[in-house]
Amino acid sequence: RLLSALRRRCDIAGQRLSGPGLAAEGHVLRSVLYAYHSRLLRHRPYLALQQVEQCLKRLWKMNLVGCLETLVELIPKKNASKADAECLVPSQPMLETVALKVLGGCKLVLRLLDCCCKGFLLSVKHLCSKEFILLNTVASGLLSRLWFVIQYRCVLETLMSLYSALFTVLHLVSETQQTPYIKGFTFPSDIGNFLGADISSEAKKQKAKMLTTKKSTSWMKKLFPAVPEAVSKVGKKRKSETCTSAVKKHSIPCAVDIGETVV
Repeated sequence: RLLSALRRRCDIAGQRLSGPGLAAEGHVLRSVLYAYHSRLLRHRPYLALQQVEQCLKRLWKMNLVGCLETLVELIPKKNASKADAECLVPSQPMLETVALKVLGGCKLVLRLLDCCCKGFLLSVKHLCSKEFILLNTVASGLLSRLWFVIQYRCVLETLMSLYSALFTVLHLVSETQQTPYIKGFTFPSDIGNFLGADISSEAKKQKAKMLTTKKSTSWMKKLFPAVPEAVSKVGKKRKSETCTSAVKKHSIPCAVDIGETVV
């Protein structure tokens, strides 16, 4: 019964980690960093994006999905011979290795959520200052979407429940035959205390920060103020004249801030 529960939780965790959402957001994040690398090396939202990308890169290099697939192959299937009182189980070194990787994955996902929240707040702050409007708009949307993908698919909660099942099986296997592989480290029985934070409350705090910042600053209204009717009519009349003169001179008009009214 415990092995079947462990197999099921390994399958769920592998599916949520290898889903298309995280991979797609990672590709977009790398493309944005590559496009702005030479121009924004000292820009704070850009540095926050680099921290998010570093967390994602470390999460992929852990190869946690491959490790879970190997563990699932070692667990006997449900349709194994029920008449036998004994069955093969994964060894203690294998269970310890997977448990250690799951602990590291939880720490990385927690750090990733924190970096996404900080990067989003920085992007909105610089948007209100009307700095690098295009980059900060893309960054705020990307970070909020990545944060939502992790929270919506319950990646962290899935890994925590997986560790609980792993710890139970590991305890029973070590009692049967002790063959410790990782020495000098005691596996925590409560992963919540190990992570040092209440996951649900932390997620609610981060969401409240993002929403209150968005409402209090109202950066969209600051960037795109309501244009008076007289100014808009004048702009419509002179739009064609400006375009034709620009084409005749073979030159592009000087770039102006998108938040300012152009007459």
